[in-house]
Amino acid sequence: MPDTPQPRILISDELDPAALEVFRRAGFEPEIRTGLKEDELVRVIAGVEALVVRSATKVTRRVLEAATHLRVVGRAGIGVDNVDLEAATERGVVVMNTPRGNATTTAELAVALLMALARHLPRADRLVRSGKWKAKGLVGTEITGKTLGVLGLGRIGRIVAERGRGLGLKVIAYDPYLATDGASPVAGVELVEKDALFARADFLTVHVPLNDSTKNLVSWNELAKVKPGARLIQASRGGVVDEEAVLDALSAGRLAGAAFDVFVQEPPPADHPLLAREDVIVTPHLGASSEEAQLRVALDIAHQITAYLTTGVAENAVNAPTLPAESMAEVAPFLSLAEKLGSFLAQRMHGQIRKVEFTVGGEVARHGVEHLKLAFLVGALRHTCDRSVNVVNAPALARERGILVLESREERPDFRGGELTVRATEKSGGKTHHVSGTVFGREPRLFAVDGERLDLTPRGVLLITRHEDQPGVLGQIGSLLGRYQVNIERLELSPGKPGTQEPAMGFLTLGAEPGPAVLEALRSMPAIVGIELLKL
Repeated sequence: MPDTPQPRILISDELDPAALEVFRRAGFEPEIRTGLKEDELVRVIAGVEALVVRSATKVTRRVLEAATHLRVVGRAGIGVDNVDLEAATERGVVVMNTPRGNATTTAELAVALLMALARHLPRADRLVRSGKWKAKGLVGTEITGKTLGVLGLGRIGRIVAERGRGLGLKVIAYDPYLATDGASPVAGVELVEKDALFARADFLTVHVPLNDSTKNLVSWNELAKVKPGARLIQASRGGVVDEEAVLDALSAGRLAGAAFDVFVQEPPPADHPLLAREDVIVTPHLGASSEEAQLRVALDIAHQITAYLTTGVAENAVNAPTLPAESMAEVAPFLSLAEKLGSFLAQRMHGQIRKVEFTVGGEVARHGVEHLKLAFLVGALRHTCDRSVNVVNAPALARERGILVLESREERPDFRGGELTVRATEKSGGKTHHVSGTVFGREPRLFAVDGERLDLTPRGVLLITRHEDQPGVLGQIGSLLGRYQVNIERLELSPGKPGTQEPAMGFLTLGAEPGPAVLEALRSMPAIVGIELLKL
């Protein structure tokens, strides 16, 4: 009998050599081809079963479509924003990361930037090197007794908080999913509301992932509340902090300084205005750049990919639960559907989720409910959680937030292939939303929202309107959007109930995200009762 060919493993970014030994001990011989552009990666990816990347390689939909045999993408690091998760899930490709390896290193960099800001260290270094030996203009501030505000108490934020306490700082923190009147997960750290965090902090450090709910989380409104003379440290993800708003706060004197390890565009353009300021420290995305972290993430991803290729166990998968590889292709579109349902409901809820009733029907149920339920939780928590969410930690994160998850089977489903129905109840007020979906071909579809039947593809920007059920309203909405060059790609309508004052609902899939002016104009229309903007 001929030997079974070993799976092809491609390493496309720099990786600590220790990872190669892990693969070789398991009988694998990885191919190393770094610095590949998209076109080059598309040409070589066919036949590859495992792709190992860091942050440089962009695993786009085009790459995934060319990857005829790809089973797993392993990211040696935390962030997976360089991987098209939706495309990977559609094709049954597991995406896994290494959430533990970088935490300490990134947290320590934030502390180092804090110290550098407090004592003007980069500017002092430049002056001495230029032949100027003087302390004038370099008077700093002690950190002992000052207040450190930590935005996001995830794995990294908690380490920063602990280090801050050790340095004699008073530490306060805001986390949207930790009650301010509850016990803090870090001893000696006071939980406060977001406005209080900005108003009280002498140093503000940001540690949240980049997603739809955290984009420009720190912007003009927040920086208008900062304590005069505060200093900002941005070592999370580019896009979480509004760079233009920081520039404005520095120019106005509201901030005394800022440190950026990450930018929206990396590297930032040479004429980026923050680079020209003496009160700004910039570093080239050094959060994970320590010898220890590079070794840890390399070993972690090598062990995880080896385990997946040999046993089918997907540790730290961010887009799929642990399933036998042969089942993944069949279940993949329902995993995508479940995650879309979570995202849809999380964005519609005005408070924390108290209870979730998760019902599965049809043939997909034979694979069990657990993997679909986990995918739903990932979709719901990823919009609001301050740390990386995956199917491994989603149950713990749900329990931490007091979310009760109930599951059941639908004995007589409308769709034989499979359908999912989720009912979610808010903690405060007890308001309930529910949504049902299925898969047509391999495309997720919603067929009911809050009891109203429809046919909706949960993709892109979705505008939900509640409006008076009278002639001409939809035309007015369309005309207004047209004036702002926002195209309506698809429209679903749920009319109001006859004989009641209940408004009609419109579900408009838009070609682009409308800006604040568009949303304000919509709200001001006499026939509009309310609007919601969702990004799916």
